Amino acid sequence: LLLLAATAGRAGDARQEEAVRALARRLLGPRAAAVSLSVDPALAAGGPDVYRLWSPPGTGVAVAVAGSSGVAAAAGLYRYLRDFCGCHLSWSGAQLRLPEPLPRLRAEIRAAAPGRYRYYQNVCAQSYSFAWWDWARWEREIDWMALSGINLAPAFAGQEAVWQRVYRNLGLNQSEIDKYFTGPAFLAWNRMGNLRRWAGPLPPSWHFKQLYLQYRIVERMRSLGMTTVLPAFAGHVPQGILRVFPRVNATRLGHWSHFDCTYSCIYLLDPEDPMFQVIGTLFLKELIKEFGTDHVYSADTFNEMTPLSSDPAYLSRVSNAVFRSMTGADPKALWLMQGWLFQHQPDFWQPAQVRALLHGVPLGRMIVLDLFAESKPVYQWTESFYGQPFIWCMLHNFGGNHGLFGTVEAINHGPFAARRFPNSTMVGTGLVPEGIEQNDMVYELMNELGWRQEPLDLPAWVTRYAERRYGAPSAAAAAAWRLLLRSVYNCTGVCVNHNRSPLVRRPSLHMDTELWYNASDVYEAWRLLLSAGTELGSSPAFLYDLVDVTRQAAQQLVGDYYLSIRQAFQSHALPELLTAGGVLVYDLLPELDSLLSSHSLFLLGRWLEGARAVGTSDREAEQYELNARNQVTLWGPSGNILDYANKQLGGLVLDYYAVRWSLFVSVLVESLNSGRPFHQDQFNQAVFQVERGFIYNKKRYPAVPAGDTVEISRKLFLKYYP
Repeated sequence: LLLLAATAGRAGDARQEEAVRALARRLLGPRAAAVSLSVDPALAAGGPDVYRLWSPPGTGVAVAVAGSSGVAAAAGLYRYLRDFCGCHLSWSGAQLRLPEPLPRLRAEIRAAAPGRYRYYQNVCAQSYSFAWWDWARWEREIDWMALSGINLAPAFAGQEAVWQRVYRNLGLNQSEIDKYFTGPAFLAWNRMGNLRRWAGPLPPSWHFKQLYLQYRIVERMRSLGMTTVLPAFAGHVPQGILRVFPRVNATRLGHWSHFDCTYSCIYLLDPEDPMFQVIGTLFLKELIKEFGTDHVYSADTFNEMTPLSSDPAYLSRVSNAVFRSMTGADPKALWLMQGWLFQHQPDFWQPAQVRALLHGVPLGRMIVLDLFAESKPVYQWTESFYGQPFIWCMLHNFGGNHGLFGTVEAINHGPFAARRFPNSTMVGTGLVPEGIEQNDMVYELMNELGWRQEPLDLPAWVTRYAERRYGAPSAAAAAAWRLLLRSVYNCTGVCVNHNRSPLVRRPSLHMDTELWYNASDVYEAWRLLLSAGTELGSSPAFLYDLVDVTRQAAQQLVGDYYLSIRQAFQSHALPELLTAGGVLVYDLLPELDSLLSSHSLFLLGRWLEGARAVGTSDREAEQYELNARNQVTLWGPSGNILDYANKQLGGLVLDYYAVRWSLFVSVLVESLNSGRPFHQDQFNQAVFQVERGFIYNKKRYPAVPAGDTVEISRKLFLKYYP
């Protein structure tokens, strides 16, 4: 663990101080003058981050915040804003109504983080959420990260530009490179060796813009005292390498997910082949020359891919080769690896295989992300990763799906249990959702737990959360949140947050409508929130939550109407089928679409126009828009990972989900009328044309909301509240 100290290669104190003061000015404007911020590494005494808060007497300063790093000072600032000023900051907006004057503290507060790291970001989020971001959006995210106390995070933008340079230097031509990189919305899986070529190629302007972003991202993150994680070589190579180096020992991996070898089956270099070290070290040296380094590198060789051999000696050779290619460029290298593979393919990764892969790297030179620790922790059956340090991570979200969900009891107790585990090697906590901008409450809770020594009283915590979030006390809103806490947010056992609601899945007669919670709790929370609409309607976060809870209620109703449709069809009851199908297709789904269209964060147009804005020509804008449309629907040319990244967005509900349901209902009606049985295969072929038609419909969707959220929610409520 001594090497963990080496990762604290931080910016100087003065630079961090200036960065955190600039953050305060962005956040608070002129009111930032009443807050004194300083950075003093000695506070931590070589251990994890510490911050102090106090009110200096006889000055115009209301509160002084000192942190052992820029991040620690920012976390201390947010603690003051949250607990003493009743403020709140999240993806869905900021509530920063500051008291006048700012409150003074009666006694000093000192907080020490229980572990060295608070990690954030999932490799998939680079595609599901960050794909089209500009610097303004990245700046907001990095501010949120600092205020949340995040001090370890990937900086992955621009790596394809560096890889292109390396491949060209090795002798590959541009068409060989173009056949390797995917389009921007799918790069996460290209980087992990799952996918190639699909929705590509990458235009030169893409590389240029991503390099520019990466310079700003690493500069800002480091200036705040964050440790950046850079990508490294995992062993995957374009086919062109075999033309240039015909004697190289590379094996083609199998197909990934439901993709055939047209777009997957990537080549993996043998770890013993000398080119492994040449390519890996060449890439990392080029990357470090471009962006500098904090000595932490990410590489995933076997993400959802079965290794060529289960022989422990082979697996050790692979991990050792990856690590040596890092140390060849940076002798201080530390490897950060996702632990997803161990729980994703437990039949392959038996204890001997896990131990071999982990022990191919010297102890303390690798940090493993226990990626799904809230549901399927790996540390428990691997003796704490056989001595390698690990970070207890909450995955929470798959595919960036909408849907209220949480495992609050698991995250409130899991990290503390992991620290107490015999010979625990836990070095921190992490947030690793595949997609963001959903379920703000869960992330606020997890960030707070990253600084705590013991669990929270959740009902009391969520009551305060509601008041801070909306900027005013409301008994109805607090009661709504306590209902949500005990229901949708309290999934227990092995919980996988994939939205499987019939709303967002291709219709069939065998759909899953099971819920892990009592549906009536959500309906009651909806009623309570609506009742607070008059007093809280000016709060942006309240309007977001009203859309989200109404959307969840509507999603439950879709499940009920689906069951009525199925029952009517199976009972040959045509009038009931027409009634249930008609209400679903012609009223409930259009009403849901208009609700979503009333809020900017629930607009399909925001996602699509964001993609188009990155293009530097009409052709690029069209390519990027097709990338964006395909990702949230077919996920591949033929529905390969259909609806995995489903979203409930204004425009998408009406022109994609509702059109599918309309076709399904009409095919069932036709079946009853004609006496011919319903064939799922024939329906799938027909509905695929509808799905594909949406991707190519050329329709421009508004990026500006329309309609009154409270009124639309009330209208839905009066019609549908059960």
